[in-house]
Amino acid sequence: MNAHGEEAPVTVTSDFVRSYVITGGRRLPTADDLSLHTLVTLAPDRELPLGASPEVRAIWDLCGGGYLSVAEVAAHLSLPVGVARLLLTDLFEQGHLLRRAAPPRAQSVDRGIIEKVLHGLESLYG
Repeated sequence: MNAHGEEAPVTVTSDFVRSYVITGGRRLPTADDLSLHTLVTLAPDRELPLGASPEVRAIWDLCGGGYLSVAEVAAHLSLPVGVARLLLTDLFEQGHLLRRAAPPRAQSVDRGIIEKVLHGLESLYG
């Protein structure tokens, strides 16, 4: 708590804590399990697990606001992506997280169609 009685934000850094301590020495999941672009958010009506680590608490706070990509979660927590993937996979397997695949890549559109749309807009709005 600070002088105003508010709790200080939880900061997570891997500067002093080795990754294998955070993961419990477990093997990291492959990129096929959770890609960098996979979007994650908290499942509705879930409670923070008892005895949650500071890293899990930070993920809980981050993902409570909506969907974030795995890469964003790792970057916000300053954790290696593999460690973030493992923690996110644990929360997903416990039913605390929802995930969805990243949106598909945009497909290229025919240049002629784009020009027709552009000319149509120019004729309408001059």
